[in-house]
Amino acid sequence: MKIVVTVKLVPDPNAEKRIDTSTKRLVRTGVETVLNPYDEYALEAALQLKEKAGGDTTVTVFAMAPESLKETLRKALAMGADDAVLLSDPALEGSDVWATSYAMSHALKKIGFDLLIVGGLSDDGSTGATPGALAEYLQTPLVTNVRKADAEGNSLKLERETDTGYQTVAAPLPCAITTALTFGEPRYASLKGIMGAKKKTIAPLTVGDLGLDREVGVSGSKTALLAANPPAARGKGQVVEAADGATGAKAIFDFLKERKLV
Repeated sequence: MKIVVTVKLVPDPNAEKRIDTSTKRLVRTGVETVLNPYDEYALEAALQLKEKAGGDTTVTVFAMAPESLKETLRKALAMGADDAVLLSDPALEGSDVWATSYAMSHALKKIGFDLLIVGGLSDDGSTGATPGALAEYLQTPLVTNVRKADAEGNSLKLERETDTGYQTVAAPLPCAITTALTFGEPRYASLKGIMGAKKKTIAPLTVGDLGLDREVGVSGSKTALLAANPPAARGKGQVVEAADGATGAKAIFDFLKERKLV
């Protein structure tokens, strides 16, 4: 089984986020770049499946990112992925979900896969729309919020989280899944893994390799950020002194009612 995991390279979640006022894009220079935390769970799911399936099962990491971030992918290789593919091209700059998914889907068709695992969200954009768009372009089934997965012949037995509990479903291969954060804590890269990652392949892809029949980047996008403003500073909290519990409860209720929250 060939497993491909999509990985996004994002600014450190602990770093302050800024929007460039001229380009209306997230400022990524001068900030440490890391693997998208949600994608680390996706990679952990892939590695667990590889360990259980054995045989000739492989895990390939795929990223669409600037060439300058190529070495950031080494962490995924150090965690246990067999190889990586990097789609990098200036023509991709400014792509929204529509254009990004279109380009990624063509790259994934070129790579080939039995199972595609995608993180549910990205820490920078958090649209949650890319997995569904990829499945549509690739014409594969998509199972979301998966917390357990087992390979059974040419299909997968999956357990997914819902708002009311869990569902057990089967999906034929090839298919795509997104992972829940309860799949399992992403493993740390061992010293052996870090050393071994230096020898693993990161294959390059460009837009010219994909045979696209429409534009990507800004001109191929359907959405645009018109304005961005920082949130208002949080004001001081309101302190209410109540003689007893009933008076305090009424003060809270009145406060919520005034703001139409109850």
